[in-house]
Amino acid sequence: MKDYPVVNIRNIAIVGHGSSGKTSLTSAMLFDVGATTRFTKVDKGNTITDYDPDEIERKISINSALCHCEWKDHKLNIVDCPGYANFLWDTRASLRAVDAGVLVVCSVAGVEVGTEKSWAMFEEFELPYMFVINKLDRENSNFERTVDSIHEFFGRHAIPVQIPIGSEANFRGIVDLIKKKAYEFEKDESGKMKEIEIPEDLKEEAQKKMEELTEMVAENDEQLMEKYFESGELSTEELISGLKKSIIEKQIIPIYMVSALTNIGVQPLLEGMVNFFPSPLFREKIKSEEGDVKSTLDGPFSALVFKTLSDPYTGRVSLFRVFSGKVNPDATVTNSNKESNEKLGGLFFLQGEQQIPAGQAKAGDLVATAKLKDTSTGDTLCAKGGSIRFSSIKFPEPSISFAIEPKTRADEDKISQAIHRITEEDPTARIERDTETNELIISGNGQLHVEIIINRLQKRFNVNVDLKPPKIPYKETIKGKSDVQGKYKKQTGGRGQYGDVHIKIEPLPKGKEFEFEDKIFGGSIPKNYIPSIEKGIQEARKKGVIAGYPTINFKVQLYDGTYHDVDSSDIAFKIAASMAFKKGIKAAKPTLLEPIMTAEIYTPEAYMGDIMGNLNGRRGKVQGMEQKGNMRIIKAQVPMAEMLDFEPTLTSITGGRGSFLMEFSHYEEVPGQLQQKIIQASIKEGRIRPEEEEK
Repeated sequence: MKDYPVVNIRNIAIVGHGSSGKTSLTSAMLFDVGATTRFTKVDKGNTITDYDPDEIERKISINSALCHCEWKDHKLNIVDCPGYANFLWDTRASLRAVDAGVLVVCSVAGVEVGTEKSWAMFEEFELPYMFVINKLDRENSNFERTVDSIHEFFGRHAIPVQIPIGSEANFRGIVDLIKKKAYEFEKDESGKMKEIEIPEDLKEEAQKKMEELTEMVAENDEQLMEKYFESGELSTEELISGLKKSIIEKQIIPIYMVSALTNIGVQPLLEGMVNFFPSPLFREKIKSEEGDVKSTLDGPFSALVFKTLSDPYTGRVSLFRVFSGKVNPDATVTNSNKESNEKLGGLFFLQGEQQIPAGQAKAGDLVATAKLKDTSTGDTLCAKGGSIRFSSIKFPEPSISFAIEPKTRADEDKISQAIHRITEEDPTARIERDTETNELIISGNGQLHVEIIINRLQKRFNVNVDLKPPKIPYKETIKGKSDVQGKYKKQTGGRGQYGDVHIKIEPLPKGKEFEFEDKIFGGSIPKNYIPSIEKGIQEARKKGVIAGYPTINFKVQLYDGTYHDVDSSDIAFKIAASMAFKKGIKAAKPTLLEPIMTAEIYTPEAYMGDIMGNLNGRRGKVQGMEQKGNMRIIKAQVPMAEMLDFEPTLTSITGGRGSFLMEFSHYEEVPGQLQQKIIQASIKEGRIRPEEEEK
């Protein structure tokens, strides 16, 4: 690939709801520009950008994938982004690397939740974009209805720059409202198009739409407005330049139309992307923590790592966007986040999974390098010794968790390395040991996300695990006081064992797990045995008397006891203390505590009633409500045990538009009617024995 000037580079993300046809559109573009010699399809599992085995099997995009092509003396760097909610974190990261986006809308389904979420990210990052209505060849597709749904959600400044010729199976071409010409396409996937006369039945509509488009463009530019008032029209060149300015300033969002699978309308879309999207230089300054960075070739090298891949042959592959300066394949650069130097393992452009060597990377390029030691997604790379640091990429907190258990000892031995490789690639995946339950917990953005992580453990690393709901880390405590004796006496013919302790137990305020107070006076128990007594209680409290959970929020006062000169020992007093603990806790009105989570649920207003009703059914307590943009935030406290299946429920209620964050808040007593169920479950698990519970 030849070296293109920065002004001729376009960095573009293809985004939209899952199954709107983003990967098919990317494939059609690559075919039309000659980057591929055959027309690849998702159903055949041979597309350039859906190359992961999970993507091929499920026929959906799971990862953002980078590719590039050349069109009319311009280089297009295209990022094909996932659209399903579980993987939008990858889309969000990719938008940090591009300068514009294509928002694909299915002409059968219209605007969907993925459309809305993608639009919100464009707005957040202040990126220019265009709508592309896809699947116009499908049964029940409808151009006008889809445009109406776009207007309803995104406003009237979204305006068609084309109208379709034919509909459904008869969709065969487009009328270009900018060039005032019509084009018909072959229906053999070749993408060949020929100019035709605007069909008679479309001339009146086309003229009306051309005038609407011209007026909207003229409104955004004083000079064009004067010209339009004088002559009543604008030339094609004036319309293109005025439209580009309006698109970059986000005053107009153009609407294109295609059928990606039949390759109709793709070439005019490519031309629109070249004509109307900005080069990397349009953002003259990039914000960093050290101040603005000028987006020029002459400045010091700076780049943001927006994705990390785990390649079975190359190892860790880091994808980054160069914002300023140049860098060579063998350069040593500084990771300003980790304050360490990194030696680049070559530079290459990606065509899906194919790596094409790059002689140099410069401002505006999207490139990859291999084997960086310390660098992860969101880190900034800069010239050696530099301190430029771009803001890190914000990733969503996991919304669902499961426990995983290696099936064999061999799986257990391999799992640590496999987990490290997966979390390197996917910063939203979390796999960590729960110190309370001793379970290995896997957390992700949804059930599909977790299933794919488990699938990768098995297929990539040959690690097999069982997936099950996580245990709830219940606790036990007391509501009353007790005064008990624990006496251990054992005689076996030789030296015996003897330990005798008297303790008082009382509740402590929340947050104070355990206190031990030595109140022995007069030497009834020698000082050297006191640590063993405390240790006995500490070990015993790890397994409470009700359901076998740790006991917290209580105080033990050791005030008396007896010993034997010969038979007393550390172990005897430790056992005596454990016996006293069990007896004392049972006498002090023990009860179960459960973890309470603070949850923030983000939802459109229309679903608030249903969600609050659902939270009430989960024993939740709504703490308040806020508004953020067009979303409502419900703040509530809900028992952890009730939130294990909330993610699919929220998706069902809101049609995927809702999301939530959750973190631990505090412990509260379990309602009496539920305690017996938990106790019975503990007996079934073998945490306690029935006879212990009966006592």
